[in-house]
Amino acid sequence: MSVVTEAQARWRPSLLAVGTTIWLASELMFFAGLFASYFTIRAADTPRSWPGTEIKLATERDLAFTVLLVASSFTMQHAVGEIDKGRRSTGAKWVMVTFVLGAAFLANQLYEWQVVNFRPSTSAYSSLFFIMTGFHGLHVLLGLLAMLGLLLRLAAGTSGDRGAEPAAAVVTYYWHFVDVVWIGLFVTLFFVK
Repeated sequence: MSVVTEAQARWRPSLLAVGTTIWLASELMFFAGLFASYFTIRAADTPRSWPGTEIKLATERDLAFTVLLVASSFTMQHAVGEIDKGRRSTGAKWVMVTFVLGAAFLANQLYEWQVVNFRPSTSAYSSLFFIMTGFHGLHVLLGLLAMLGLLLRLAAGTSGDRGAEPAAAVVTYYWHFVDVVWIGLFVTLFFVK
């Protein structure tokens, strides 16, 4: 049996950090598969114009909501900073701001699904659009639920409870991941022709 010295223990990553890294890596692989599908199908669809003349997207509106989603990464990071400093109520307020920004983004996505002039069966592009934005929307929803869980933990914990900091860090890493994935999706679906 090996004995771990104090110096070795300081350099050992936490199980939470390792688990979060593995989990986000698996999510990255999932979205990489979606991007690979998109570009493979797009390359095979070269005889037609991509995405097709019938596809109309509200790029300006979606850009505005993309800015809101990116801003939510900054508000979430600020929340974590406040929680780490022991200012739980201030941190909770910033988590709520992040929640509202994320919920507004998701509401726009649901609205867009209703008003676009195409359905999943319209073309290969439209199928990929609904699949990719749908899975991203699901991830946004899961992030919002995680924020609610974090808010409950912040509300129920005491000032000496140090369990909120790691929970906030995990939610923040996930939220940053969701935001970065959306930037890639937005550029791919709205601008790459």
